[in-house]
Amino acid sequence: MVYIMLAEGFEEVEALTVVDIVRRAGIEANTVSITSDNEVTGAHGIVVKADEIMADVDLRNSGLVVLPGGMPGALNLRNDATLCAVLKERAEKERPIAAICAAPYILGELGILRGKKATCYPGFEDKLLGATYTAAMVERDGNIITAKGPAAAMAFGFAIVELLGSVYKANEVAEGMLYKLQ
Repeated sequence: MVYIMLAEGFEEVEALTVVDIVRRAGIEANTVSITSDNEVTGAHGIVVKADEIMADVDLRNSGLVVLPGGMPGALNLRNDATLCAVLKERAEKERPIAAICAAPYILGELGILRGKKATCYPGFEDKLLGATYTAAMVERDGNIITAKGPAAAMAFGFAIVELLGSVYKANEVAEGMLYKLQ
């Protein structure tokens, strides 16, 4: 199961593009509110009804946890102590984590990016503590995928499919969506 974490102020295109692509690939994916309310308002005022709330899911053993960016969404994710503890535990066990836009800064501040290549939204590079910043649209280093921002949302989604499924499946879904993978 892929869990896409939603906090007030999340970047809608980054979260929902991932859900769409991953589900098209036949991989289970649910949106998860970090609050006790299923309704979460994105950075651009779009209200999304999350599939689940964080208290009801097992993030520790899921296939992947995805952190969309957006402000104050990324800040709200960073301020959730339970989520941050789970992210550190996942990193220690080399479980997959993906973050896009401003959200890679969370992984940087938690020490998860030490010794890894990573990318993020311009202006957050100094928060990728211990990482080698690449400025790529999408960067995968082992169990961690990071992406630059909204324009990278589709490539980010396909990188997730490649990590969890296969390059073949990512190409198949991309072709059906008229998207050309690099």
